[in-house]
Order: sequence, then structure tokens, then C-alpha cells
Amino acid sequence: MSINLQPITATLGAEVSGVDMTSVDGETFDQLCKAWLDHKVLVMRDQPITVEEHIAFGRLFGDLEVHPFAQGKTGHPEIVSLSSTPEDQNAASIWHSDVTWRQEPSMGSILRGVVIPPVGGDTCFADAGAAYDDLSDEWKERIDPLVAIHDFTRTFGRDLSPEKQTEMQRKYPPARHPVVRTHPETGKRSIYTNRIFVSHIEGVPEDESLEIIRYLERKIMNPSVQCRIRWEVDTFVMWDNRAVQHFATNDYWPETRQVERVTIIGDRPI
Repeated sequence: MSINLQPITATLGAEVSGVDMTSVDGETFDQLCKAWLDHKVLVMRDQPITVEEHIAFGRLFGDLEVHPFAQGKTGHPEIVSLSSTPEDQNAASIWHSDVTWRQEPSMGSILRGVVIPPVGGDTCFADAGAAYDDLSDEWKERIDPLVAIHDFTRTFGRDLSPEKQTEMQRKYPPARHPVVRTHPETGKRSIYTNRIFVSHIEGVPEDESLEIIRYLERKIMNPSVQCRIRWEVDTFVMWDNRAVQHFATNDYWPETRQVERVTIIGDRPI
């Protein structure tokens, strides 16, 4: 049976219907994979599945990571539970792609709405390929050969003791990734820097490094390359971390927001 797609913008995002995440046959899987490459962000609503079924659906697309710094769900280390409460606000309100500090960052993420505030709490996505296409030829020539250094300590290191941070740095040393990566399946070029994990651009003065990082972020922040997803309980959103960046809005205090994520292991960016 064919899945139904309702595009959100001309290049980014699609609402998907006609899919039961607990029963994906070969034809449906092939259609989902093509839709994911074409639209980069897929939204599937009204999927009241179990945690085990969430994990099984993620494994259709590859091996799942266990995040070394985020608390996994009890009995299910592949599930990262992200909660923001009135007492502890925790929203990833900065543009980024997941776990770029890994040598082999994630291919994709599949996030579920568990507790959703009555208003606010949307997730915004940006097409990093469209943002790159919008650069001038001069800027493309400037950044195409550059390499950025991605370092977990910029975010997750703040909660670690010096001894623990040193231990984790041995396991997860800073990663060198191209400033502009090429998608391994589509060949599309896209911006692959973010302020949350990138410490600097290799081989350029500090002020120029900061200029490049900030300029590329402004390109990601352009609403014309974005889509915005409104959450409901049992809504699932899956996005291609090789092609998009995302931003969780923090506009629902004092309400609670909880989402759960599995992340698919990817390959080394080129």
C-alpha cells in the first residue's frame, strides 16, 4: 500500500499518513526511505506504540546509538528521554545537528511526543543544503575546503568533574568534520557547523573562525529554508541529521514537555 505525503514546504518536511509504525513491510520501508531523502523531515501522527516498537522501528534504518552523556530510559538505553519542567527548563534552543562531536555522527533521529504543552514547544528544522545553496560563490569558495572541530565539552562537559571530563575526552576526542559535508546518498552539499558543538574552524585566525561560524548560522536561521512542526502526543518526527539542523522552541513555561528519541548511527562526514 502506498504511503501518503503532504509536503510542508517545497523542499523540507512532509506529513506522512498510511503508515503503521508497528508493521512496516518492504514496500512501505522503501517508500519511507525515498520520502526521507526527498523531504528530510517526516511527521507521523497518532502512533500509540510501545517503547520496544519505537526502538524496533528505528532499527529498520540502522544500528542505534547509546548516548554517553544523556540519561537513557530505564531498561532501554537506546531511548533518550528529554524533559523540560517548571523546575528544570531544558530545551535545545540553539540550531544544531545531533552528536556532531562523534567521529561518526548520527544518520538520523526519530523523536516521539510524550508530554506536550497545550501551546508552544514546537521544533523548527532548517534545510542545511538550501542554506548552502543560498551562499554567494565567494563564500562557497571560502568555506568549501575548511574543516571544523566539534567538541562535546562545549555542552556536556559542563556537568562533568575534571577527572571525568578527561576520561571522556580520551573516549571521545574532538572530531574533525568538513564545514560543508556531502550527503552520502543524494550528493547534496550542506552546511555542517553549529555553535553548540563547534569550537573553531581549523587553520584560520580565531576572529575569522567566529565570523564564519556565526555567518553560517545566520544562513541556517533564514525562515525561507525552514519548517516548523507542532507536536501532539504520539506524534513521531524523523529527520536526516546529514541534511538538516533543528531547534527546540522554549516558549511553554510553566508547562512540561517530554519527548523520547532514538538516534541512528551514521558515517564519517566527507
